[in-house]
Amino acid sequence: MTTLTTTDPRTGASSDTGIDATDADGVAAITAAAASAFAELRRHPRAWRAGLLRALADGLEADRAALVEAALAETGLPEARLNGELSRSAFQFRLFADAVDEGGYLEAIIDHAGQTALGPGPDVRRMLVPIGPVAVFGASNFPFAFSVIGGDTASALAAGNPVVVKAHSSHLVTSQRSYESLSQAAAAYGAPAGTLGIVYGQQAGAQLVADPRITAVGFTGSLSTGRILQGIIDERETPIPFYGELSSLNPLVITPGAAAQRTAAIGEGLYASVTGSAGQLCTKPGVAFVPAGAEGDALVADVVARAQGAAAQTLLNSRIHGAFDEIRVRLIEEGGARSLVAPHAGEDGFSLTPAVLEIDAAAVTAAVAEEAFGPLVVIVRYAALDEVRRALQAVPHSLTATLHSEPEETGVRGDLTDAVEDLVGRIVYNGYPTGVRVSWAMNHGGPWPATNTQHTSVGVTAIRRFLRPLAWQDAPADVLPVELRDGAVDVPRRVDGVLELASA
Repeated sequence: MTTLTTTDPRTGASSDTGIDATDADGVAAITAAAASAFAELRRHPRAWRAGLLRALADGLEADRAALVEAALAETGLPEARLNGELSRSAFQFRLFADAVDEGGYLEAIIDHAGQTALGPGPDVRRMLVPIGPVAVFGASNFPFAFSVIGGDTASALAAGNPVVVKAHSSHLVTSQRSYESLSQAAAAYGAPAGTLGIVYGQQAGAQLVADPRITAVGFTGSLSTGRILQGIIDERETPIPFYGELSSLNPLVITPGAAAQRTAAIGEGLYASVTGSAGQLCTKPGVAFVPAGAEGDALVADVVARAQGAAAQTLLNSRIHGAFDEIRVRLIEEGGARSLVAPHAGEDGFSLTPAVLEIDAAAVTAAVAEEAFGPLVVIVRYAALDEVRRALQAVPHSLTATLHSEPEETGVRGDLTDAVEDLVGRIVYNGYPTGVRVSWAMNHGGPWPATNTQHTSVGVTAIRRFLRPLAWQDAPADVLPVELRDGAVDVPRRVDGVLELASA
């Protein structure tokens, strides 16, 4: 057995975790338990499952102090940020419980037997059903909201599936304690053994994805690792869906009117969005389009002044810290960007100050459109909106695009909306993309390489990833799910083409 270590990024000091890497037999035992649990979970009614989700949220709240303490020592993130993230995780479980109670996510449909325009038609009833054990990979930058207790776990459980998490190497102890919190709450509620599982170590993660009992994979991380996991899936005898959130540059465009009217406010907001959580957010605006001229110059000067006066911030791990300046130098030497503010390493741990680069829109190529994980922004100066449109074609598809404009700039705003709507999964107006609301309407996804899916990983519709459609034709009533039987039901459904609301 290999005992794994953890590192405090605030100091760079490593220590033993007492956690052993999971071997192949261990992975197989965990997935077998998950498969056994699935057979029982799928028989429970929705009300039971909603109760489980609320019990898990209560368990997290009860363990808040210990969970935050562990994450502080493994991520270097501020305590307020970690408490907020833990609250978000508990909220997600409760939101999915509400969605399970409501039942609309099932997409229940009934077509009764009868005469149709094409002749006699059979009775057909359809709804979404759980797919089976789901593998979830924890993310480095969200030790709670996108890791063991994150949205992938919550949505997969809400759909009726067991979950096996691969703990992220940057916060192993946090992952272990998060798992213990969930598993204890699940056991107390009466969930079957194997409803939740966890594996540790890189090799265990690969074996988990290859395991034939796993039916889907949720992943938030680098594009390179995502491609490795997809390659493992491609070698499986039975392919499964891979839901990867992988890379995003998130262009932000400031119109001439906005730059003139809100110079200081946009400078402050842009800087905060770029440097929040040390720039280690997948929605960070990595490239900002600023008009040429005096107003644009003033806005850039504002951002530069803030960066020059900033203290060093702690990055999550040595890999991110080491790669940061490599990418910055590459953007300069290969992309042609100019350095306005160079970063400086802090005195302790994996810390550094922000960096600001600048380039003319006409010179933007794919070489300067690389995601830099950390507090760095590339400011693109443009003289005409056509330059913005052309430069956007060099920017990889992203999770978000942000447009700052003034009320009277309707034509410009419309043109920019048209320019970005095929490139991203969310368009933000006069705001900032960091901070993703957990709600019914949210979409946190985008065209490749932002994600490789049509679905979202945040919000209620994230549950759709872990469900599959099943139709029953001419089925006896006793084999049908209660949601598809004739009579009053507690879910909305479409009956013979007519949408019916849930019965009171």
